[in-house]
Amino acid sequence: MASLDATKTAPAPGERPPRAVVGSQISHFEEEMFGRAFDGRVIRRFLTFLRPHRAAMAVAIACVLVFTATQVSIPLLIRSAIDHALLGESQDSALLHVLALGFAAVIAVNYAANFGQEMIVGRIAERVLIALRRGMFEHLQHVSLSFMDRTEVGRLMSRLQGDVNAMQEFLETSVFAIGDFVLLVGIVVVLLILDFDLGLLTLSVVPVLLVVRIVWLPRAREAFLRARETNSIANGALAESIHGVRTVQGMIRERVNYDLYDDLAGNNLRAHLRATKFAQVMVPIVDLLTGSAMAIVVVVGGAMVLDDALDLGVMVAFLFYVQRFFDPIRSLTMQYRVMQRAMASGHRAFEVMDVPLEVDDKPDAVSLETREGSIEFRDVTFGYVPGQPVLKNVSFRVAPGETVALVGPTGSGKTSTISLVHRFYEIWDGQVIVSGHDVRDVTQASLGHMVSMVLQEPFLFTGTVFENIRYSTTQATREDVERAARAVGAHDFIVKLADGYETELDQRGGNLSLGQRQLVSFARAIVADAPILVLDEATANIDSYSEMLIQNALATLLKGRTGMVIAHRLATVRNADRIIVLQDGEIIETGTHTELLARGGLYAHLYSLNYASFDDIPDALIRKAASQAAIAT
Repeated sequence: MASLDATKTAPAPGERPPRAVVGSQISHFEEEMFGRAFDGRVIRRFLTFLRPHRAAMAVAIACVLVFTATQVSIPLLIRSAIDHALLGESQDSALLHVLALGFAAVIAVNYAANFGQEMIVGRIAERVLIALRRGMFEHLQHVSLSFMDRTEVGRLMSRLQGDVNAMQEFLETSVFAIGDFVLLVGIVVVLLILDFDLGLLTLSVVPVLLVVRIVWLPRAREAFLRARETNSIANGALAESIHGVRTVQGMIRERVNYDLYDDLAGNNLRAHLRATKFAQVMVPIVDLLTGSAMAIVVVVGGAMVLDDALDLGVMVAFLFYVQRFFDPIRSLTMQYRVMQRAMASGHRAFEVMDVPLEVDDKPDAVSLETREGSIEFRDVTFGYVPGQPVLKNVSFRVAPGETVALVGPTGSGKTSTISLVHRFYEIWDGQVIVSGHDVRDVTQASLGHMVSMVLQEPFLFTGTVFENIRYSTTQATREDVERAARAVGAHDFIVKLADGYETELDQRGGNLSLGQRQLVSFARAIVADAPILVLDEATANIDSYSEMLIQNALATLLKGRTGMVIAHRLATVRNADRIIVLQDGEIIETGTHTELLARGGLYAHLYSLNYASFDDIPDALIRKAASQAAIAT
């Protein structure tokens, strides 16, 4: 079974976590579509979700058995009516009436049992489906970010939806499979009891069906898998083109993309036609065998009836049973495939629920009560891939109320540093201390209340602007939300929206500009009122005017709070109390903006490239800065 993170490529050393290889076609087929027909571990885990519904399942199974019994008894009633009430030596109309009433009663019981099994099993399946999804969702809310970095979101969604649905389908059909098996056995037993020789002769067609199944099944399975694979490839190309439609149109790739998709769609069509051929070929074969069995009954049984060696009612019952005999075989064959899918899907679903929590609270973890807000790194070494450290023996301290900026080239370890403050990842060596406590010794919930973050890529949720701003705490009042929005300059554009603060946001806030979304996320961080405020490139996507508003607000917002700021636009960090310059995971400079400029080191060069006009910089300094920046990168 392919593991959850098997589709990721090994990341290069750098600051940010490894990313998924987007659009990889083979990632779709690494998921097994069929597993073993029976997996004891999956069944045992599945039964834990069924345990609360044991009584209802017992009733459902009882309904299935009653339904099956009525199916078997109906031809026997017809046989009795023919042989004893219509053609017997003493044609008994009273017996015929009794049998008619009995037939009506059996039909009523058949309907009631069928209705009961369908209703009960359907309800249980829906409840188990919800329980499975809740369990997976709850676990995924707590898994470590290192796991999320390695795992494609599409694959997780597939497991939350497709795999759980496959298990639901298995539950809905497995109970009926019991009835199909009992019906099959019942028909065989009744045929042999009614007339052993004719029954044996009628069942002689079954070995032919078994041989056909043995030859057909592996080829059909291969065709079905190929159809699913080509479907995944075509859907992946379709989704990629839709998501990248701006780039497609901008580079005039419409015709090329259409031709590529047309080839994939053609492959998908051919694969589905082949799978359809294998799916349909069994229907005429089963019909042929059914007709052959009925021909045996009519020819041999008819001759026996003419010779008075067999009652006519028995032959009629044989015809009814032969018609029904292949139905449970067909159903059990389908159930076998459903079970195969369910075992593979169950393995994948439970694999998600068994993902270990790499970052978890210790049994004796304490809750952070103080709001001091100090941060200290003591010889911290950390990386995402063993043997490739991103931070190397990093040590520094941020005093309560102090604002410290982290500066450095891409890949120097800035984002990794602030991620460790929130304990998104476990460090390799050293200590990260927040408010005087090692982050590994405190609860993650209390640590989360200590740190508020604003990231470069703002993520807004479905709901109103008001709900998004107070996302971290539902206790925030309207006044709190508006105060935070005013502080970052978001209030003016919010009140101009169609419904103001009650405006419903599209998916990920698509009806707002990128800068507006960032301002909303900034207000959200303020409402959280955490003693530590972390800004990771928070002003990168904001225009100069909005950046000016935020800079003015930060002086007030950071008063009494500890701040950690990351920015490539170095004008944003000039007013920080202290600036830490990182390069290749190590601290190479520390000081104020003025002190670092006076030293003429990496910060000065980065600042010159970032902020000043190239016309004002001597050629020698440009060459030196470019050289150092290239080395740093």
